[in-house]
Amino acid sequence: MENLDLLSNDLQVTPQAQSYLTESAKWGKFLAIMGFIFCGLMIILPFTIPFIFAQMPTSASLPLGFNTGMRTGLTAVYLLFAVLFFFPCLYLYKFSIKMQVATRSVNQENFDESLINLKSVFKFYGIFTIVILSFYALVLIVSIIGAITH
Repeated sequence: MENLDLLSNDLQVTPQAQSYLTESAKWGKFLAIMGFIFCGLMIILPFTIPFIFAQMPTSASLPLGFNTGMRTGLTAVYLLFAVLFFFPCLYLYKFSIKMQVATRSVNQENFDESLINLKSVFKFYGIFTIVILSFYALVLIVSIIGAITH
């Protein structure tokens, strides 16, 4: 199979492709804004949980071991995920804004910048997926070793 160079084959953005990119940018902007809202909720939620539990009647039983250390750990996890989730939302938002400008004004610089941000979204999710799969593999290996040694 020969190596095809997109630049030497007169690849063009057709009106149909431009329409798809415009619609993708609109949906991307919506998803990015919803992502920002969820990031904000993930930041606020762990700080409100202690107040919610404080309002519960004393007869209501809390989960075993739900103490200050557990609340601190839960807060840290929520904040970590909020920060991690913020970056792909930011890249998606930048892609969407730049693509909307590029398709309206036929601006090559904005078009290129939008694609850089789209690449960053996929790169982030790819690296994140590799990290999570590696963590799962490590947990599986440790579990198997633990089961064998007991």
